[in-house]
Amino acid sequence: MAVLRVNPTRMELTRLKKRLAVAVRGHKLLKDKRDEMVRRFMELIKGNKRLRESVEAELGVALRSFLGASLTMSPEDMEVALLYPSKRFKVHVAKNNIMSVDVPKIEYEELESNHSTYPYGMINTTGEMDVAVDRLAEALPGLIRLAELEKTCNMLADEIEKTRRRVNALEYVMIPQLEETIRYITMKLDENERGNLTRLMKMKELMKQAEG
Repeated sequence: MAVLRVNPTRMELTRLKKRLAVAVRGHKLLKDKRDEMVRRFMELIKGNKRLRESVEAELGVALRSFLGASLTMSPEDMEVALLYPSKRFKVHVAKNNIMSVDVPKIEYEELESNHSTYPYGMINTTGEMDVAVDRLAEALPGLIRLAELEKTCNMLADEIEKTRRRVNALEYVMIPQLEETIRYITMKLDENERGNLTRLMKMKELMKQAEG
């Protein structure tokens, strides 16, 4: 590990020791943050998997019902039946903080509707169409929650990777480099001290010889 380009002085040694203490403390904090984010990430991934399976099951039933309806209804009747939404709703997007990461918080609000349960007439539609519309309406809150969870997981994964790189940079580059530089300066200072001591002893010896 290459040492930093610094003057081997006691002042520089003190400054580097302070930097090393800060780096070690920062490394521990970042490592703890990374471990906690990984724990939260795994919990969210498990919840995301369960919710995705549930939503996909609902959508599977809806799609099969649409397919059954399409076999008995004309394309024109299908288009007219699906022209207007069965429900009206609002989506409110806010922020939620997880380990200093601002992730989306999506809230679903259903609005009152002026029409009956189905926005189309019953003459040219089938029961399969009703089932499909019902299942899609039931799946909508789950879809919104799934979008929130998946975006949160993606953002946490990005932050975990950034934190991992910072931890590795401190652990394998900065901290070893500071430690090596501190050893180098300490060695140089010790050498200088021994050299000064040797010169002092020689001067004393010469002074004794001159006096004698």
